Amino acid sequence: MKWSIGIDIGSVSTKGVLYNGQVWHSEVISTGWSPSQAGKEVLERLLLTHGLTRDQIQIVVGTGYGRIQEGMFDKTFSEITCHARGSSYLLPEACGFIDIGGQDSKVVALAKTGKVRDFVLNDKCAAGTGRFLQVTAQTMGLEVSQLSDLAREANSVAINSMCAVFAESEVIGLLAQGISKSCIIAGLLQSIAKRIGVMAGKLNFQGCIIFCGGVAQNQVLKGLLSKEIGCKLFVPPKPQSIGALGAAILGYDLIKEEE
Repeated sequence: MKWSIGIDIGSVSTKGVLYNGQVWHSEVISTGWSPSQAGKEVLERLLLTHGLTRDQIQIVVGTGYGRIQEGMFDKTFSEITCHARGSSYLLPEACGFIDIGGQDSKVVALAKTGKVRDFVLNDKCAAGTGRFLQVTAQTMGLEVSQLSDLAREANSVAINSMCAVFAESEVIGLLAQGISKSCIIAGLLQSIAKRIGVMAGKLNFQGCIIFCGGVAQNQVLKGLLSKEIGCKLFVPPKPQSIGALGAAILGYDLIKEEE
């Protein structure tokens, strides 16, 4: 049996996928201070869990901001290319995907072939990213995983600053005014949805969009984004691993081409 592994080293988490042309298995760990070490650990976990050795893996493909690790990967691809491949594999009819990562946000339109048609990036600041949510959650003494439940029934308060630094100050000010954490969180999620909605508006989406990345697990944000964009959003199982899945599939495609 042929095996490929895709590893997506992100700023917050590192994801790995083992793929054999039919089924895939994933691992997700925190990247921590060493992207190289995180990549190696994910690889070792995948091999150990499934009783394989490195020699039994035909190709290891890297992606993400930490993909430039000398000697670790047989091939590398950009995050957009890998997310596109993973998205079209999981939902062939998808017209695009949204990936809210730790350091940037990507809104990508896909052609009917599954190839990238166009894209918009927010990589100049942390506004509207996972880091933005993390910083503001910490300011309120919360975990990011708590945000969706707290905001579910709350009335949102306007958050005027989308800069992570200034938003933190604004949140502290709102708390001092006695505004509830739930209302502030609802406002933060609404501000992110509006920002991503503006990005998506440039790509003329018509159809279902895949929502991937760790932030995609926030059901309230998913609903707000769907309303802003005017399209149905599909959150696949293990949304953090879509880039690693795409990398593994691209690697497997290379194996078949060589044969």
